[in-house]
Amino acid sequence: MLFGRKISFSENDFNSVVAACIAGNSQAQRHLYKQFFGYSKSICLRYTATTEEAEEVLNEGFLKVFNNLEKYDCNHPFKAWLRTIMVNTAISYYRKHKKHSEDVIALEDAPYPKFEEDVISQITADEILQLIQQIKPVYKNVFLLYVVDGYNHREIADLLQINEATVRSHYVRARARLQHLIKQYYPNLFPSDWAVKSFRGNEN
Repeated sequence: MLFGRKISFSENDFNSVVAACIAGNSQAQRHLYKQFFGYSKSICLRYTATTEEAEEVLNEGFLKVFNNLEKYDCNHPFKAWLRTIMVNTAISYYRKHKKHSEDVIALEDAPYPKFEEDVISQITADEILQLIQQIKPVYKNVFLLYVVDGYNHREIADLLQINEATVRSHYVRARARLQHLIKQYYPNLFPSDWAVKSFRGNEN
């Protein structure tokens, strides 16, 4: 389909760009790729450990986009359709290459602190995403799917091919780890007795 015949399109008419891409117009495909490159790469970077992995997922994702453009419904937002493909591609990459090697993790490997929602609200989205990258992928992916991309626990379980109870456990674990990272990098946001409160809260 790439490098196909020339079909006219207008850069200001998105539907004509899509139609030209479906017809195999390489210029339209390049335009679509450039227009959504940054948005797509930001998704891929969230779900991968390195820039190289993100680029692999990105390329595979766009290949799926162009191969399935005929299925796109122009009455719905293109970004939402594109995001679904990129997220699914990233999760497939994780399942294929990680082989759930990180799934066998003792749930006791980190404490469950009291999660302070007001602390999260004082940090920018970019700062939070940077901290999330330090969480183990097995936890991080669940957190991102649920909090950032809006999947419910059942959908996440299906995507990751794990049971729903494990999804819930991983999500709680990701929240706990995120709060520890926030306290490490932004200690000024926490009261001095935070550690004591968190420990006592876990005794109940």
